[in-house]
Amino acid sequence: MGYVSKNLMEDEEIVYMAHVHWIIYLPGWIMLFGGIALSEIAFKRGGDQQAVFGLIAFILIFSGLISLLNAFIFKISTELAVTTKRVIVKRGLIRRDTLELNHSKVESFQVNQSVLGRVLNYGSVEVRGTGGGKTPIPNIDDPLLFRRKAMETIG
Repeated sequence: MGYVSKNLMEDEEIVYMAHVHWIIYLPGWIMLFGGIALSEIAFKRGGDQQAVFGLIAFILIFSGLISLLNAFIFKISTELAVTTKRVIVKRGLIRRDTLELNHSKVESFQVNQSVLGRVLNYGSVEVRGTGGGKTPIPNIDDPLLFRRKAMETIG
């Protein structure tokens, strides 16, 4: 049971929950596999080159594992929901950042997608509230569906 489910008001239901796209794992996997490939090269070489390639491989593998851990924590600790009364954004595992806008206070949703984002169907959603507040949420799976569900519910 997540933050959104625990903080629903009376007679409020979840209409749509967005999820973080798998693309956030890609940099970590690239570093990890690059480090593994470089370590194979390092063990085939001898002398000083082996030590240099080995160190670089270790750094890449370690950085890849840290990146994968960060991506996993971001994925499990980010919630983006449209309910019958509000739009709720929650980020963070230990430190929590939340945004809860009543439907009457939502001004607009902006969706930003790169070319790769359009191909793989991910992008960032920026929720803008009245008074100038805006909250960008990066790497959301199917951001156009989230915007459509939110606009249908608010409308």
